[in-house]
Amino acid sequence: MRGEPSCPKCGGRVRAPGLFADTWQCDAHGPVYPLQPVVPPSVEALEVVVRRAQVPVWMPWPLPVGWLFTGVAYAGDDRSGGRATAVACSGPGPLGGLGELILVAEELGVGLGARYAGIEGPDPGPFMSVDKPPHTKVLAAGRPTPLWHVTRTPDDRAVFAGEARGLWLWAIVWPEQSGLLMYDELVLTDLRDAGAEVELLPCGALTPRILS
Repeated sequence: MRGEPSCPKCGGRVRAPGLFADTWQCDAHGPVYPLQPVVPPSVEALEVVVRRAQVPVWMPWPLPVGWLFTGVAYAGDDRSGGRATAVACSGPGPLGGLGELILVAEELGVGLGARYAGIEGPDPGPFMSVDKPPHTKVLAAGRPTPLWHVTRTPDDRAVFAGEARGLWLWAIVWPEQSGLLMYDELVLTDLRDAGAEVELLPCGALTPRILS
C-alpha cells in the first residue's frame, strides 16, 4: 500500500531531487510537488496530512447522514509541506446508491484537482464561466464560497470549483447525479482549525477514487 511518490498531474513516476535538479521531476510535466502514497483512512493518517499541510484540508463537517471518511492524500514533501490536499468521503447518494466526494485544496499549478476531475489541467479556470452566476455555494470555514460547474469532464462525475482562502477548491462527485449533494448548503471545515472532535470521525474502507 505504501508505494512510491508519483506525479500529481498524471500519476507517473517522479525522480527525487538530486545532483541535477533540486525539485521532484516528472518526465511529462517537469517540476512537480510529488503525490505521496495513500494509506488506508484513519484518524492518524488524517492527522499526518493536517500537520504537513500548507493549504486547507477541507471536509464536510458534520458529514452528511450515513457518510464516512474514506481517504486522504497530499502532494508535497518534507521540505515543501503539503501544497495540495484531497479528502474523500462516501455515503448514500441523494438519488440512491453510493455517492462519493473528493474535496481538493491546492495552490495554482499543482494539478491534483484536475487529475481527479479528469480534465487537462493544471487549473480549472479555462473550464469555468466565472462571468456568469455561480452554480452553487458552500460555506467554507464560515465564508460563503461560490462554486462553478467545471465543463468537459467525463460523464461519470460532476465537478465544481472555486476559490477559498486564496487557493483552488475543487469538489468532484461520483456518480454525476450525486452532484445534487453540492446544492444542499454543504458546510466545509478546514481540519487544520478543527479540535478534538476529529477523533470521532467515522472511517470507512479506502475508496479507489483517491488512487486514480
